[in-house]
Amino acid sequence: MSSDLSEALRRLVAERADHLCEYCLVSEADLYHGCEVDHVVSVKRGGATVRGNLAYACFHCNRHKGTDLGSLSLRTGKLVRFFNPRSDCWPQHFCLNEACIDPVTEIGEVTSRMLEFNHPERLAFRRLLMEAGRYLTVEALARLKE
Repeated sequence: MSSDLSEALRRLVAERADHLCEYCLVSEADLYHGCEVDHVVSVKRGGATVRGNLAYACFHCNRHKGTDLGSLSLRTGKLVRFFNPRSDCWPQHFCLNEACIDPVTEIGEVTSRMLEFNHPERLAFRRLLMEAGRYLTVEALARLKE
């Protein structure tokens, strides 16, 4: 997170995201480390600290994304950008299969793979949340209808 990120901007990003990770849709309330502000295009890559370039991300998604912008598609071998919560619609790129987040597009495939959405520990965590009625939250379900 950039040092020029004001508390007001951080709050705006969190509220806009309904306090959900905008990548895996887990609620911040269910995460030990909470969520943090992510630069969709990192400062290192020339991204600005402005609301249109900021997303809310859980610790796991943000750490796996790092400063990367995308990855090579397993199907085509071509460079494909990551899912962008500011311009992309989640259900166009992903679908839920129980606790598994399945990719629908190449953007979904590279994002899911590189952010390790379906790592066994993350799957187990989402299963526990599902059993407790915490995944998906009402706010996350609304995002699936976008």
